[in-house]
Amino acid sequence: MRDAVIVDAVRTAVGKGKPGGALSGIHPADLSAHVLNALAARTGLDPALVDDVVWGCVSQIGEQTACIGRYAVLAAGWPEHVPGLTVDRQCGSSQQAVHQAAAGVIAGQYDIAVAGGVESMSRVPLGSSFAGGDYGAPYGPLVAERYEGFAFNQGVGAELIAEEFGFSRAELDQHALDSHERAARAIDEGRFKGQITPVTLADGSVFDTDEGVRRGTTLDQLGQLKTPFKENGVISAGNASQISDGAAALLVTTSEIAAAQGWTPIARFHTGTVVGADPVTMLKGPIPATEKVLKRAGLTLDDIGAFEVNEAFASVSLGWQRATGADYARLNPNGGAIALGHPLGGSGARLMTTLVHHMRDQGIRYGLQAMCEGGGMANATVLELL
Repeated sequence: MRDAVIVDAVRTAVGKGKPGGALSGIHPADLSAHVLNALAARTGLDPALVDDVVWGCVSQIGEQTACIGRYAVLAAGWPEHVPGLTVDRQCGSSQQAVHQAAAGVIAGQYDIAVAGGVESMSRVPLGSSFAGGDYGAPYGPLVAERYEGFAFNQGVGAELIAEEFGFSRAELDQHALDSHERAARAIDEGRFKGQITPVTLADGSVFDTDEGVRRGTTLDQLGQLKTPFKENGVISAGNASQISDGAAALLVTTSEIAAAQGWTPIARFHTGTVVGADPVTMLKGPIPATEKVLKRAGLTLDDIGAFEVNEAFASVSLGWQRATGADYARLNPNGGAIALGHPLGGSGARLMTTLVHHMRDQGIRYGLQAMCEGGGMANATVLELL
């Protein structure tokens, strides 16, 4: 029986997703090409052998439209016969890309695939693809009728989750502070060096360190920030994920093909799943997705040595931890999206890149990743160290 293994995983450092951010001067197709070529260089991959590039991207408009997965391949200078596919499962797009690449490899449709994703939120602003305007809203009267005209909003959903779990502002701000402190520690200890491919910028400088980590932040400072989604609420810019630019890529094949190519894989794609959830609170999907993936994997929570659960908002990752009872120390041990940033379509691959390198560095047998997604969905993945 064929399996799917991750040979290597690489990412850019994450830049601030606004004009002047480190990666804001780079077209997202070119940023994608950078990680594709870095992956090939690190592994000795002949791009001509790649059966497909499966690429996540959320705001598929403007510079990110017309199948950016295909234009990433062309921008990388890879052979024209290598195709590209673009996936939108909202924030989990590039995690879903890995699922699809692994499924294709296991099914025998692919021998070698590359999965990953990109988002340049400085160049294609948040909300561009569902802003309405001349093209209308992303859902019509039937959905509006089903949910009684509720205006779907992730920030409002995050407030509802916080209310459901009874989280105080101080608890959420502490979770955010923990994210920054863990990320800063990971940078200082060099934990990301093996996974980040440096990017040479137009001015000749080299960008190789995540730009969003705020050192020296205090609870008092976080507590002064406004709560835009609810008056006297608990969700602020300080305990939510950052708007960011970034890309990541993973090489997926079978154990047999990896051996023939002289590759030593990092991890096996053990189990993957996806669920739908309430689209009003929208962001609780990682909870049932975790339950489902563990059941399918035949594992328990105690078997998992590291969890990467996307910190879209502090109430999401902390709510997941509260609901599952997972060891808080194992949750996003190198910081999460609150500190490192959240380049939407690239985040699933970024989390998985961080996870597989952490598993290898720490000798962790099983790792689990879960991401909440717009519209009320979530992916979950279990990886096994090889």
